[in-house]
Amino acid sequence: MKTKALKRFLLTLVFTTLTIALSACSGDKAGESSSQITIGIPQDIEDSLDPHKAVAAGTEEVLFNLYEGLVKPDSSGDLQPALASDFQISEDATTYTFTLREGVKFHDGSPVTAEDVKYSIDRCADTTNGDPLVAAYSHIQSVNILDEKTVEVVLDGPDTDFLAYMTNAVIPASNENPDTNPIGTGPYKYVSRSPQENFVVEKFDDYWGTPANIEHVTFKVCANADSIVMDLQGGSIDMFARVTPAQADQLGDSFQVLEGTMNLVQALYLNNEAEPFNNELVRQALCYAVDPQEIMDIVSGGKGTEIGSSMFPAFGKYYMPELNDMYKQDLDKAKELLKEAGYENGFSFTITVPSNYQQHIDTAQVIVEQLKKIGVTAEINLIEWDSWLSDVYAGRKYEATVVGVDASSLTPSALLSRFVSTASNNFVNFSNADYDAAYAKALGTIDDDEKTAAFKECETLLAEHAANVYIQDLPCLVALNKKYAGYEFYPLYVQDISKLYIVED
Repeated sequence: MKTKALKRFLLTLVFTTLTIALSACSGDKAGESSSQITIGIPQDIEDSLDPHKAVAAGTEEVLFNLYEGLVKPDSSGDLQPALASDFQISEDATTYTFTLREGVKFHDGSPVTAEDVKYSIDRCADTTNGDPLVAAYSHIQSVNILDEKTVEVVLDGPDTDFLAYMTNAVIPASNENPDTNPIGTGPYKYVSRSPQENFVVEKFDDYWGTPANIEHVTFKVCANADSIVMDLQGGSIDMFARVTPAQADQLGDSFQVLEGTMNLVQALYLNNEAEPFNNELVRQALCYAVDPQEIMDIVSGGKGTEIGSSMFPAFGKYYMPELNDMYKQDLDKAKELLKEAGYENGFSFTITVPSNYQQHIDTAQVIVEQLKKIGVTAEINLIEWDSWLSDVYAGRKYEATVVGVDASSLTPSALLSRFVSTASNNFVNFSNADYDAAYAKALGTIDDDEKTAAFKECETLLAEHAANVYIQDLPCLVALNKKYAGYEFYPLYVQDISKLYIVED
């Protein structure tokens, strides 16, 4: 039974519904006979098959099909019971109690137990090696097994957003090597992985929920953006999410192109500790020099949604479109700020971009041309995705980068926590005492109006201090062979393959 606190949570967590169900020729799903689909992905799954350690959005969107938490998001952005059949939240939002669903099995056939749930939560909350794997879990005071079907999570303070973090995967306590032997409870189970080639899964016949329709799924690595259209037309892949408008225009009648949004924050991310970006005036100058609309016109045919801070529109009430106007392109103002900062003659820097994301490469190229107008020279350095993860994201050895940052859960904290001064994933090295105080205020209140205002203060501070040069939430164009249907967009960066089915002739 949901408490009043839960009702308030669900009512205030409003997301834009981005669901598009493809229509089949016959309107019916294919039968139970063996079936398969090959899905192109732009990068290998290299960071980890362990869902608690994976950080790359491209990895998480694939693992979404293998793992589940106590709750899970649906395509409308609502949190639904998953491994927990029911849950309660105390009035003060400090105690979350979950009743486990009967008969749920892991992919190895073992039953999901309260011990597995406690193990998974404790594992992500562990601070033995530094920060917890899930930042919000630092506020867990205890995880208690009340009986074989009931688990209680007690926090050290109120958090009305905490339910969203219970989407984190439950894994078997007995699995000693989840990095290479992924065992979850999702509609698909792991079969094999060939590095730099593919990741293969198959339908899990003992899945507790609505079963997947397609038996065999191969995620094929298509790191060369130039070959995607050829791969689709040649039949080596049946689907590719996030094709560019130019690529979509090249596809023939065998494909349908569906349009949603990527649900991420694309920006020119700046290392705030690297000279000259440790100077706020320089960062502001770049914000005035860059024109997001021109970027969208050139890169995505005018599609996309401009954003002025680290929040995208699917987060409804938290998104602040008014921040888009803070830095309308003003080249004279940009030059004035550079002069004030001591860079009257401009400067040079490098934009490090992952080579497997064409939209980010194209965006960087437009930015290079725009910055020339204020005397700033930028050079693009393309690197492999695994190098980007190790050097830029983890090592912070870069000056600037163009990428899209997604939300790992349905809470504004998932986007804003990384800018807290001490956050381990604060890869831009943003440090601001007012921001830290506003973020702490947002976490410390159960009053929804106060929480919303505090999160908006965080967004405003990121814009005012030009933490990064914010650009857009990119459009998401999904190319799907017409023999398949059922694709749904989510307000998160995921691919739910279980919904796909083969269209009957």
